[in-house]
Amino acid sequence: MEAMAKLAAVAVTAVVLSAVLKKNTPELALLLVLAAGLWMLGSVAAGLGAVVAMMEELAWQAGLSEVLLGPVVKTVALSILTKVTAEICRSAGEGGAAAFVETAGAVLALLVALPLVRAVAQLMGELLT
Repeated sequence: MEAMAKLAAVAVTAVVLSAVLKKNTPELALLLVLAAGLWMLGSVAAGLGAVVAMMEELAWQAGLSEVLLGPVVKTVALSILTKVTAEICRSAGEGGAAAFVETAGAVLALLVALPLVRAVAQLMGELLT
């Protein structure tokens, strides 16, 4: 709860300062928001490691291979990165670039998920035979 309060304070401060800067220097406003966003991501990075460790432990207890867990983690990471990048593009007034980022992110997520799709297809084949 305390961490979210700090993140919210930084976000609101950055947005207010960005609104003031946007009138005269929109480039600095964008850089301020980017810096605040990177700080926020950096401050929660350790928590992401704990989540991945817990997922690995649960997968081990369930008897799942890391080959199946890897695509899930990578797909989630790709979706987060795609969303953040697209929103930054939109904030800079580049909606077209945001659309391309979202499309590329979707294609990459599908590519990363292929081993999972293959494993599901094999499982279905085994169940049907």
